[in-house]
Amino acid sequence: MKTIFVMFDSLNRSAIGAYGGTAVATPNFDRFARRSMVFDRHYVGSLPCMPARRDMHSGRLNFLHRSWGPLEPFDNSYARLLSGAGTYTHIVSDHLHYFEEGGAGYVNAFDSWHFVRGQEYDPLKVMVTPPVERLKERFDPRHYPLDDLPTDRPTTRGTVSQTAWRRSRGAINALSMEDEADWPTARCFEAAFDFLRTNGESDQWFLQLECFDPHEPFRAPQRFRDAYDVGQTGRILDWPIYEQVTNSAEEIAEIRGNYAALTAMCDEHFGRLLDWMDATDAWKDTCVVLTTDHGFLLGEHEWWGKNKMPYYEEIAHIPLMIAHPDCKPGRHDGLTQTTDLMPTFLELAGVDIPPEVTGKSLMPALQGKSVGRDSAVLGMFAGPLCITDGRHTYYLYPQSETAEGLAHYTLAPSHIDRAFDPGELATAELSAPLPFTKGAPVLRIPARQTIGEAGFEAAARRPASSPLYDLETDPGQMRPIDDEAVKSRLRQAAFRHLAEHHAPPEIFDHYGLSKEEGAPIVARSQGRAETTKEETT
Repeated sequence: MKTIFVMFDSLNRSAIGAYGGTAVATPNFDRFARRSMVFDRHYVGSLPCMPARRDMHSGRLNFLHRSWGPLEPFDNSYARLLSGAGTYTHIVSDHLHYFEEGGAGYVNAFDSWHFVRGQEYDPLKVMVTPPVERLKERFDPRHYPLDDLPTDRPTTRGTVSQTAWRRSRGAINALSMEDEADWPTARCFEAAFDFLRTNGESDQWFLQLECFDPHEPFRAPQRFRDAYDVGQTGRILDWPIYEQVTNSAEEIAEIRGNYAALTAMCDEHFGRLLDWMDATDAWKDTCVVLTTDHGFLLGEHEWWGKNKMPYYEEIAHIPLMIAHPDCKPGRHDGLTQTTDLMPTFLELAGVDIPPEVTGKSLMPALQGKSVGRDSAVLGMFAGPLCITDGRHTYYLYPQSETAEGLAHYTLAPSHIDRAFDPGELATAELSAPLPFTKGAPVLRIPARQTIGEAGFEAAARRPASSPLYDLETDPGQMRPIDDEAVKSRLRQAAFRHLAEHHAPPEIFDHYGLSKEEGAPIVARSQGRAETTKEETT
């Protein structure tokens, strides 16, 4: 089997016509939907970017044991397992977080990789002394706070705020992209076509084409902006800071228009891949998968972003489409999750699914059957826990917003862009192996709220009570309901999922999930790591 796995970052489900979106014309995503099994209740797992990718690689939730970080030495990775079983794996990506300390190990699991420079704050053009005044003239200070940048000497990461450093690098990137071919997404697709032209006739390969767009900054070539009438109200607003909305209606429309233009650009490039599939008749022996890692709030619920608020449907309910040569197109309304991709990729290639995997292969869904998932939990380390059964979403907030009692369980102690510092490592203790670490003991490192983990930020903005929504009567999640029977049932489901993933005791305490309410189901979830392959799949 040949597989092309296409992932766009922050591709909102509501932006796609096949999912009912109307704000953006997506003829190619919709064209692909007509060939595919379209998954209508597909959800994220761990959030945000790298935790989501670790879920995808390992087939199990990871936010219960640590925050954002590298692929762990004990993790199963579909790329490595496919390669070991004879399927050549290659990734093309412009996702800059893979090349920070907190993204180590992911691309290295592939047989080969191609990295495209220039997304977000990854420098496309290095300028030791940025043209600060020129940048200030062009970019709005609410999205590009550049006031503390020096104008007459080099700018280094250690001398200015992280936000100013990153946003200045992103602004310089914008000045460096003149032709459409310069855009990172265009270069990603060209690199993918180079792989396909060279290897299209070969068998047993897995190509991951992963584009950072339409992640912010929402920057697209002018013709896409013209198509969406992005009326610039002043200096450029295309990189929302994650905060509550204070913009005017015109500014909100501008930012949304920039996102629409960028999504339209992604759709056009994806269409080029569909054209190649048509021209080479690759549909007969190639499986194509399209999805994203999470969504993004564009002013809905009075928020920009994805990390500091409840994981509303706009963030958590994401698109997934799969076109398989032997399966008919259709719609699947069963509940599925990001962790289900890994066992699906393995089954496509005839590779055994490891016992540590908790995700469920989607192959039955491609044949019109249930995958057997009746609920899902999702979240960020230390942040609110979301439990959904496909109809209800319950945001269970921690008992406390502090880090007291929480710890990272890891053998790869890194944050997003730096290793754990010596002070953190000095508090580490060697902990016994967990059921999924394959006999390896792990470091238990007490968590610190002061390092700015997104989960703690979300918990600090706790509402008066943990909200429950009925998606059938209130799809926009505007009116929380008070139904103790539903809350109790979803709490029991949460307990079961945490037990299946061998969450440490402090995590149960963090969410106020008692052994008493989980007692009826704990027995069924114990010993997961010792189940047989047949039981797991």
